[in-house]
Amino acid sequence: MKIIIEKYPHISFLPKWELKEDTVYELGQCDAIIKAIRNIPIRPEYRKVLLNVSLTKGAQSTTAIEGNTLSDEEVEKVNEGIKLPPSKEYQETEVRNILNALNELLREVAIYNKFEIISPDLIKRFNYLVGKDLGDHFQAIPGKIRDCNVNVGTKYRPPDYHDVGPLLKQFCDWSIKEFHFSKGQNFKDSVIQAIISHVYIAWIHPFGDGNGRTARLLEFYILLRAGNPDIASHLLSNFYNETRNEYYRHLEKSTKTGNLSDFLAYAIKGYRDGLNNILELTQVDQFKTSWANYIHEIFRTSKIKSKNENLNKRRRNLILSIPIFKKFTIDEILNLTVDIAATYKILSQRTLTRDLKELINLELLRNEQDKYWANIDLLLSFFPKKLNK
Repeated sequence: MKIIIEKYPHISFLPKWELKEDTVYELGQCDAIIKAIRNIPIRPEYRKVLLNVSLTKGAQSTTAIEGNTLSDEEVEKVNEGIKLPPSKEYQETEVRNILNALNELLREVAIYNKFEIISPDLIKRFNYLVGKDLGDHFQAIPGKIRDCNVNVGTKYRPPDYHDVGPLLKQFCDWSIKEFHFSKGQNFKDSVIQAIISHVYIAWIHPFGDGNGRTARLLEFYILLRAGNPDIASHLLSNFYNETRNEYYRHLEKSTKTGNLSDFLAYAIKGYRDGLNNILELTQVDQFKTSWANYIHEIFRTSKIKSKNENLNKRRRNLILSIPIFKKFTIDEILNLTVDIAATYKILSQRTLTRDLKELINLELLRNEQDKYWANIDLLLSFFPKKLNK
């Protein structure tokens, strides 16, 4: 085995990376953000939306890196079981394979609490999930170690096919020893293992096709196994796709040097930023829920001048329909929803003006000149102010 490794100096099976101070800090942030996401109550219907976005975005991103051109809307159709035109059938199958793989692994880990250590058979299974039913559009037998030499573009020649089997086994053995999942693994080691495994599979290139998708699926699995929220399933694949030139540059650089410090710093920063976005989405939804609850509470209090239940219901529905974080003219409010438009068409715009005035009196709405907006400052004022240091 030593002779084989000497042929490929970048595939050293040694911890050839150092975490910079910023990267260590960002890893700590990732851990804290994930804990915060777990502690935020998310409405089931909104969580379903976030999970759906995560899965479709993950599938779109990892296949787009390999040349799939389906749009977000088309990937959403695939996820809904809608057939695309025959000319896009193989791209549809590529995306469906990833969607099915992500869902299958989510069920195993999140529902059945089934975890596996990294093994050649597991990685072969992932490649099979990636390539099945693609026929001639997948230039290999899915799940089978390659039996010929290949080139990756014009800059990288992966290991000789005779060496791939031993290298893959050595990678798995080293991964078990280096990252000690079965003996207990902290969050930092899990993230590092996921990213390092991604790069090693790209280096070894064990299959005739689908190596990139397999590498990113393995990365996804290790993060999921470590407790990455399912609604954040797509983050790294999406980041790699959005920064594709940087992704390729860091892969190429790590291949030349065998050092993974810069790739880790690049990936962890993207992971941290993605988690922040997920946290913000969940916080905004929680805030919207609190705002809606506050509105209902106001209309149950003695502040309400009118005892006319229908009138109060109309005004309550009006303020509930006005999105937060945005200002509107009266004409824009009139056309916010079909129900609002229909209601005030029957009544009058003057009635709408009176209703808006009453909402201002209730301090649920604010206005300036010709603009109106939800007075969410009422809730924000309940948050403790940051202490000046």
